[in-house]
Amino acid sequence: MENVQRFIDEWADDPLGTKAVFQNLYQDLLKKDEAGFEFHARPGISYSLRGIHKDQKDRPLFVMIDVIDDDPKQRWLSVCFFGDMIEDPDELGDLIPEGLLGADGYCFDITESGNSLEEYVRKRMHEAYESAAEG
Repeated sequence: MENVQRFIDEWADDPLGTKAVFQNLYQDLLKKDEAGFEFHARPGISYSLRGIHKDQKDRPLFVMIDVIDDDPKQRWLSVCFFGDMIEDPDELGDLIPEGLLGADGYCFDITESGNSLEEYVRKRMHEAYESAAEG
């Protein structure tokens, strides 16, 4: 948790407003009683927050929230889920065949704050968390 908070604190210039979206998703993860997380920092490439349910057996995560860092002044988010753990009723995600740790997944790119995609992704995150609870 300390590494994530340090990353947030050091994230200063945010013209797209994606820092607030990342913080909101992070706070949602912290509120989930059975969830933990890992944080993988690769400066200049990405910062990856991976939500893990304690009851998961077959998968190492239920959500991967990547902060894409190819331009630190224009960071954006790619939030990914395993394809069989969520629904995408509005077809807003990009299907990534075998692209999430070798399995089919959906990724949602959030390039700015203040749009309905954040809430849509939060619902998918809850859905994936519930699916992960089933094992």
